[in-house]
Amino acid sequence: MTSQVHVPTPTDEPAPPPVPADAGAQAADKPVRRLDRVVIRFAGDSGDGMQLTGDRFTSQTAGFGNDLSTLPNFPAEIRAPAGTLPGVSSFQLHFADHDILTPGDAPDVLVAMNPAALKANLGDLPRGAQLIVNTDEFGKRALAKVGYPADPLADGSLAAYAVHQVALTTLTVEALKDSGLARKDAERAKNMFALGLLSWLYHRPTEGTERFLRAKFAAKPQIAEANVTAFRAGWNYGETTEDFAVSYEVAPASAAFAPGRYRNISGNLALAYGLIAASKQSGLPLFLGSYPITPASDILHELSKHKNFGVRTFQAEDEIAGIGAALGAAFGGSLGVTTTSGPGVALKSETIGLAVSLELPLLVIDIQRGGPSTGLPTKTEQADLLQAMYGRNGESPVPIVAPATSGGCFYAALEAARIALTYRTPVFLLSDGYLANGSEPWRIPEPEELPDLRPVLATEPNRPDGGFWPYLRDPETLARPWALPGTPGLEHRIGGIEKQDGSGEISYDPANHDHMVRTRQAKIDGITVPELAVDDPGGRAELLVLGWGSSYGPIAAGVRRVRADGLHVAQAHLRNLNPFPANLGEVLARYRRVLVPEMNLGQLAQLLRARYLVDVQSLSQVTGLPFKAGQLADAITAHVPSEEHHG
Repeated sequence: MTSQVHVPTPTDEPAPPPVPADAGAQAADKPVRRLDRVVIRFAGDSGDGMQLTGDRFTSQTAGFGNDLSTLPNFPAEIRAPAGTLPGVSSFQLHFADHDILTPGDAPDVLVAMNPAALKANLGDLPRGAQLIVNTDEFGKRALAKVGYPADPLADGSLAAYAVHQVALTTLTVEALKDSGLARKDAERAKNMFALGLLSWLYHRPTEGTERFLRAKFAAKPQIAEANVTAFRAGWNYGETTEDFAVSYEVAPASAAFAPGRYRNISGNLALAYGLIAASKQSGLPLFLGSYPITPASDILHELSKHKNFGVRTFQAEDEIAGIGAALGAAFGGSLGVTTTSGPGVALKSETIGLAVSLELPLLVIDIQRGGPSTGLPTKTEQADLLQAMYGRNGESPVPIVAPATSGGCFYAALEAARIALTYRTPVFLLSDGYLANGSEPWRIPEPEELPDLRPVLATEPNRPDGGFWPYLRDPETLARPWALPGTPGLEHRIGGIEKQDGSGEISYDPANHDHMVRTRQAKIDGITVPELAVDDPGGRAELLVLGWGSSYGPIAAGVRRVRADGLHVAQAHLRNLNPFPANLGEVLARYRRVLVPEMNLGQLAQLLRARYLVDVQSLSQVTGLPFKAGQLADAITAHVPSEEHHG
């Protein structure tokens, strides 16, 4: 979905919500309450279609023009036991009439399709929140399966919430009684009934979802029409039932966006588009050598659709073959890419070391997840930083880039390609499951805004005697020449054994090895990266909150809350983690205290302490979930020097 907005100034405060010109069909006989933001969580069994439901509500919301942020959350098992707590799948969406930074700390509305969904998510629900429950699933057997001794819908335990008991399954089957579908097939459309109800409740446009359903099930028109009918029935139920006396309106976030054309985008989709853009801007064909692994597989799936852009995708038999093919493609003159997650990085480490030795451009994209080993495949973590920094034998430095937002994954791909192509080196790009699966509005850049990434390829001999040495370096970047196979007169050998400086011949000379190790390190240390920007209004802060990767949104939201309370706090966020920005040491020394939140046990904090001898304070979390803004606001407040509290 795309939308056009024209107000360039973002705001931290809710704007007065105007009445939308077209918010979809609206009930004329019920009052409408205006809100500045809402957090909705759809939750049900992993077979209930909660991810599809959330995705469709998100697309409707993006098309309407709200700012938004999402958090899909689903089990690792392909099909966990139905009706059990491990089988619960959820999708959380935060949308607003102003700019927002996170999927929300707690849902204002929970749609629970069964007792397991209710029990798994009730602890996150604040008092007074709305709870929409599918009563058809609350039988004795389903209640007992998740440990409910009595029906929570009848024992008064939900008195703190505004509970709406809706027989979603029964109503869906009744709406589809003339569809010709068997009851079991009709029941599967109950998620569309729920989507229709929520679309009415929050005045979401409906036409896009109906088009989507007809396109998705084009080969099965009976199923398509059944889903559309269930969707409309849910909308009509909201309009006619007395249980929902009020509907809600969240105006478009016009002031949150710079002018331009926007679309809703996930991190993995943005990464795929960034890789294609890097290929076009470099003039090199894109080659992806990959092995499917959660949560990186979507990049392989997406790139396989774009052969028209010269993209070649190779699904290898294992992680080692995937990166080997990508490195071979780089040797042959392609933009070589491999995608994986933490366990795959471990398998690829020897070939990454080979790429360091060969000094060829290669993008290693790690969509981090919870570990160790198989760990938490569908949950998020930032625990691969030290593996990316040091996880190879010998001295084998590799640059590291980390996007901060889902949309920022596009530009991180361009930055990683710039470094790889300019300096002839493999580059790590560290995204994670939160960014990969979450989505947000993203401004589609104009072609002229994209950087020129065309590399200088070797075309002539570089020796006075007419020969070619593959390790004669550019004096500015220390990059070696990139000579494509088949270029006349530039025949050369490369391999993993140490090279003689310049000639590239095999060398066991101790002094030469020392020189080559230090030269490769100097090449990485000399990479030009932007200086670290610090947000410190008034310059009065004594506390700096420093983050990297996907912690950006929760940190920024937490800092906003603390500043709203009158405290002075500075914030900075690292995109380049190797090398660090040249001014990072000076920035750290400027502040009395430095707090580093990250979803690991303090890996960046450890690097900063070792490199800059600064006693940074680590705030760590490894729950498989992103930080919450309120949680960080409390931690930040606790780290502000005490004298400021007493002002």
